[in-house]
Amino acid sequence: MTTPPKIKICGLTRTSDVDEAVAAGADYIGLVRYEPSPRYVDDVTLKTLSERLPSNVVPVLLFVNATAEKIRAGLAIAPNALLQFHGDEPPNACTAYGRPFWKAARIPTAPGAEGFDLLQFTHTYAEADAVLLDAKIDAYGGGGKTFDWTAFPWSHPELNANRRLVLSGGLTPANVIDGIRTTSPWGVDVSSGVEQTKGIKDPELMHAFCDAVRATAVR
Repeated sequence: MTTPPKIKICGLTRTSDVDEAVAAGADYIGLVRYEPSPRYVDDVTLKTLSERLPSNVVPVLLFVNATAEKIRAGLAIAPNALLQFHGDEPPNACTAYGRPFWKAARIPTAPGAEGFDLLQFTHTYAEADAVLLDAKIDAYGGGGKTFDWTAFPWSHPELNANRRLVLSGGLTPANVIDGIRTTSPWGVDVSSGVEQTKGIKDPELMHAFCDAVRATAVR
């Protein structure tokens, strides 16, 4: 890759972690608005963390099958945020807010990712600013599981034409280079792979992850 993928660090809950993620070089900061998640941030925390970001780092509000009221409330607090839909939201529910959005594709972790048609998924969510490729687990995201990176034809012209694919699911500083070399994504997303405990990030791991991503650029 001539330039490294964009970097999203997700599930931040503390100002110190936001500061370290920005210092490490994250392009996007994911803030979870799904209440069952241990990484959930309430309205006060959302305001504090989103307002702390410099203009070149974009907040991403993660929702799972949320009501329109909850989504609009989040956007009222962080009006410059992207939306990330991580549940079973149909396309018309994702486009209802006039904001750029990412849609998560929850891919089975069985070898070969049987039964999942990624090309069809990208067609269904053609208006998405990006499609985030995550491993399907019982919960929604942050499970530390990878899917089979060799299961899809990454060189397929329709997957590469105007499709922003974000590799997620079980990424760590140790495996992200292999993931990038295998899938050639537009971006990468990490959560549990840079944590001490759920919702508490590790500064050294965040820096190591971002350094590894940047190392994939061709100089």
